[in-house]
Amino acid sequence: QVQLLESGGGLVQAGGSLRLSCAASGLTFSSYAMAWFRQGPGKRREFVSRISKSGGITYYTNAVKGRFTISRDNAKNTVDLQMNSLKPEDTAVYYCAADRSGSSYYEAGEYDYWGQGTQVTVSS
Repeated sequence: QVQLLESGGGLVQAGGSLRLSCAASGLTFSSYAMAWFRQGPGKRREFVSRISKSGGITYYTNAVKGRFTISRDNAKNTVDLQMNSLKPEDTAVYYCAADRSGSSYYEAGEYDYWGQGTQVTVSS
């Protein structure tokens, strides 16, 4: 079975940093673009960042541009999200997602597989 397992979440003060990691198994990792989504309390799941299959192209939602960096290691089957200058509004459950093919990268419905999520809480 395909499994995406997120780790690295936790409690951090505003202005701090956190690094999330997603380990994939059961799929040909290099055949999938990977993305991070997040969902805060009472909100719908929103797109955060995406990285292409080879890692050469990245996308970020405007809210995190300049603060977050997505990366992947196809030899380790992992994708990371480095989060700097964290703000309380970044508080959410962060999900890792895999997409074999799709044009609407910012839509959650385009993704084939999802992790269970990891909680990120930013205190002020």
